Amino acid sequence: MSEYFTAASFKYLGDLARNNNRDWFLANKPRYEAQIRTPFLNLLGDLQAPLARISPHYRADVRGQGGSLFRQHRDTRFSNDKTPYKTWTGARLFHERSKGIAAPVFYLHIQPGACFVGGGLWHPEADTLKKIREFLADNPAAWKKATQSKAFRDHLEPGGESLSRPPRGFDPNHELIEDIKRKDFVASASFTDAEVISAEFKPRVVDTLKRVAPMIDYLCAAMGLDF
Repeated sequence: MSEYFTAASFKYLGDLARNNNRDWFLANKPRYEAQIRTPFLNLLGDLQAPLARISPHYRADVRGQGGSLFRQHRDTRFSNDKTPYKTWTGARLFHERSKGIAAPVFYLHIQPGACFVGGGLWHPEADTLKKIREFLADNPAAWKKATQSKAFRDHLEPGGESLSRPPRGFDPNHELIEDIKRKDFVASASFTDAEVISAEFKPRVVDTLKRVAPMIDYLCAAMGLDF
């Protein structure tokens, strides 16, 4: 069995989805601490050393506030959905220069029936998106090496949205035009709930981080960041 998440972790998230209100959350706070927050922070702590070997510029931050672990509270200010809590838990392993710059991240997501590990850039702002597209147009070989290897293709699934037409100013016949059309540059590997609660979860997370790392490295280079 896993040293981290258990069947009780998924039971808690399922119960939260059915009882998404403040009174229930506060009454079940000990379950959240024991089944979600503590296991996730322990996992993040155990990922620090392998992550440092992948990139010395990325952090698995175990601080309870402002660290890698996302808060369970939702930001409902601009959403029609006013339920107060996320029915999943997630963490981002972030670049040391991520304060004030939307750098690529490694990401872990735990949700009943929808767990995944991966990384990249989700919804980058217009100037960052333009910079990445120009870098792709000018440096196709390194992108192909990063994202068309057997290790990447056999284990990772690209995600996110794309334009229906090539963006203005780019050659529609460019060999990477389908990637240049992307609005998001992300890839992930899915995990079953059973895999997440198995003893193999941490080594498989590390393997996934290694496989997505060349794409993160490329995105960092496009943004002028060290990897």
